[in-house]
Amino acid sequence: MKIVVLDGYTLNPGDLTWEDLEKLGELKVYNRTSYNSEDKETIVERVGDAEIIFTNKTPLTREMLEEMPNLKYIGVLATGYNVVDVEAAKEKGIAVTNIPTYGTMAVAQMTFALLLEMCHYVWAHSEDVKNGIWTNNVDWCFWKYPLIELAGKHIGIIGFGRIGQAVGRIAQAFGMNVLAYDENPILHLESDKLKYVKLEELLSESDVISLHCPLFENTKGIINKETINKMKESAIIINTSRGPLINEEDLAEALNTGRISGAAVDVVSSEPIKEDNPLLTAKNIIITPHIAWAPKESRIRLLDIAVTNLEKFLSGEPVNVVNS
Repeated sequence: MKIVVLDGYTLNPGDLTWEDLEKLGELKVYNRTSYNSEDKETIVERVGDAEIIFTNKTPLTREMLEEMPNLKYIGVLATGYNVVDVEAAKEKGIAVTNIPTYGTMAVAQMTFALLLEMCHYVWAHSEDVKNGIWTNNVDWCFWKYPLIELAGKHIGIIGFGRIGQAVGRIAQAFGMNVLAYDENPILHLESDKLKYVKLEELLSESDVISLHCPLFENTKGIINKETINKMKESAIIINTSRGPLINEEDLAEALNTGRISGAAVDVVSSEPIKEDNPLLTAKNIIITPHIAWAPKESRIRLLDIAVTNLEKFLSGEPVNVVNS
């Protein structure tokens, strides 16, 4: 049985091992394969006559799948699986699996890394100290940016699944009040510090808005000019979920005009970020290169789950199938 990993480098740049996959078949790992769906010829050639393939961000379209006659299984090395035409795969009898739970705490942690940086500008103040500004300051301390205390403030969490709930627990540890919006509320989670609300109330009442919903047609661009105009001017937006959840032109305009206070994003609409992305020149924004998922501990879990998914499929007991 031939197994191909199309774009393995971001998952395993050399600090993990593929040996558990090697036990299951003849393995070929490509560090990188094109993220451009128009590069069909290269992608199809690399898959060849493989029965099992893994992809993270390399796309697999209907047209490509038509030219992969031996393919029986696609393992997506991520939670989101929009890079695969899952309906076309289903029609051809190809199982598609994802990795649903590997990075919950890592993403929640990154959410607060971004938020705390927006509250204290730790790196910027440290650099100022190293550059002599404190040494030559007439006062015994200084700060160049507004400093924010989180206790007592409201965090609005759009998408209250595993990651959203983890963010909510951390928020409460900081003394924040949680406003949760989800199409499928779990009402027993409510307390005096956590309540489900409609999106309108979340937008208007939140001091911080954190995105943790999947990317579907009804969530694409959920942060846009209209929804931003319902927010407080002091609001901070955090996105560690999916870039297209935000209309980036609208967010950039809101930041540049002071309509909202700030934003921090780990994801953008097209990755790697393009030179003309309006967020690159927006005021008061932090942009990190899609690293919330990437602590070594999370990547180990991801790879372990990917192997288990394949083992279960081969034993006739498939799990985490997204197109059954």
